[in-house]
Amino acid sequence: METFDYIVIGGGSGGSAVAGRLAVDGTRRVCLLEAGGRNDNILIKTPGFMPFIRNSSNYKYDTVPQKGLNGRIGYQPRGKGLGGSSAINAMVYIRGNKWDYDNWEDMGCTGWAYDDVLPYFKRSEANQRGEDAWHGEGGPLFVSDQCSPNPCSEAFVESAAALQLRRNDDFNGARQEGFGLYQTTQRKGERWSAARGYVEPIRHQGNFTVRTNTLVDRLEIEGGRVTGVRVRRGDTTELLYARRGVILSAGAFNSPQILMLSGIGPGDHLREHGIRVVVDRPAVGSNLQDHIDYVSAWETTSDVPIGGSLKGTLKMIGAMIEHRRSRTGAMTTCYAEAGGFWTVMPDSPAPDVQWHFVPAVLEDHGRAKVKEHGFSLHACVLRPESRGTVRLGSRDCAAAPVIDPNFLDDERDIAVLRAGVRLSHRIAEAPPLTDYGPKDRHPIDLDDDDALDALIRERADTVYHPVGTCRMGSDEDSVVDPQLKVRGVEGLWIADASIMPRIVSGNTNAPSIMIGERCADFVKAAEAA
Repeated sequence: METFDYIVIGGGSGGSAVAGRLAVDGTRRVCLLEAGGRNDNILIKTPGFMPFIRNSSNYKYDTVPQKGLNGRIGYQPRGKGLGGSSAINAMVYIRGNKWDYDNWEDMGCTGWAYDDVLPYFKRSEANQRGEDAWHGEGGPLFVSDQCSPNPCSEAFVESAAALQLRRNDDFNGARQEGFGLYQTTQRKGERWSAARGYVEPIRHQGNFTVRTNTLVDRLEIEGGRVTGVRVRRGDTTELLYARRGVILSAGAFNSPQILMLSGIGPGDHLREHGIRVVVDRPAVGSNLQDHIDYVSAWETTSDVPIGGSLKGTLKMIGAMIEHRRSRTGAMTTCYAEAGGFWTVMPDSPAPDVQWHFVPAVLEDHGRAKVKEHGFSLHACVLRPESRGTVRLGSRDCAAAPVIDPNFLDDERDIAVLRAGVRLSHRIAEAPPLTDYGPKDRHPIDLDDDDALDALIRERADTVYHPVGTCRMGSDEDSVVDPQLKVRGVEGLWIADASIMPRIVSGNTNAPSIMIGERCADFVKAAEAA
């Protein structure tokens, strides 16, 4: 029965940041628990191997049938192992829009306005371009320009410019709107996960214990205070004690699952599973938000984009050899190499659609094998109005949670997505992308709202950004307060994307790391109080 000052549950983006910051000065005994492995292998480190990370590093969750998607079951990949989803994602470094955080403040999240969070983004970052008003250069998270983007990705940016859609070389700077190449969480041609930044440099410190392949069964709560964590490792169950507190960083699906297994959540739902209610909190597992996304795809006569033809396969083999030798070339691709943000609805306070351009044909989240060369263009609704839930399917902590994003339940979401898909096609039909000889794989009359809506409901799915299931707020119904402390119990904080009251306008890895950075400061402040 080991005892630590703090136990951090989950070694993903938020958990790596909070654990690393609490342990780095050596004054606290910190234990980091992670259900997966170390993720220290060539598949994880080589960016171009991202499509092949299928098994041990991915929970591979599914949703319940989605009525807004013609009853289809959606796919929800989530990172498993140190680094969490930062170990399997497309490495795109985006923080969201200034409006997002100012809106959080207006919603009652005191101290979370853009000017409050910007210093934490800067503190976390080691940007290749150096330090300026928006960026840092001394942090653990390396952020780099792409060293070998596909020429087709640059052509996409030029095609957008041909439509008077301005170029933007820094989506995290003075303005978000525009189109350009993304910066990535890479260092010298390798993936740089949150764990590589925050955990690996200090994992051998005597005050820092990292336990991988360790599954959390539930929190131990005595007298209204979290005192430890009950874990499984193989066939062995063990109780770990936390003198000062526990930080839950298991993500938007597993954090509410662990809370509910521990008796914190919707009372009626917990009783259905025979779980004693410690804190009746209906907001746990509610407010699920995710970026609904539609992927348009074109085959090309050109073999410059990535493809599975014989020539394309030989090029990729050569790229693998180059990457092993010099960490350069096509295997440094993040796949979502280019993209942009634009406003398609007149009443939007900020860009409402994001695009990810991939110089390859994607079908079924990349799981379907496609031989043809081509490119794909994701369009996602940045601030969806639909809300879903996460619930327990079983009292067994090893069982998957029941995930219902409730995609396209609100008609406003499909209206935004419809406009985004139409702009995707306008860009693809503009030069110089037209020089690649694109042929639409899913042709349709784009002027026909009903036909386009039917196609969207047939093919749309997540772009992998679930948030909101342990929302932050100043109201008593919120799960955590603005210092990320869980309401109703002592000694428990949450540091991951589940605390977002509303989804940010962009990719969620960088904001999750920022949340972990902030939580570490809140925990330290509680020590001193």
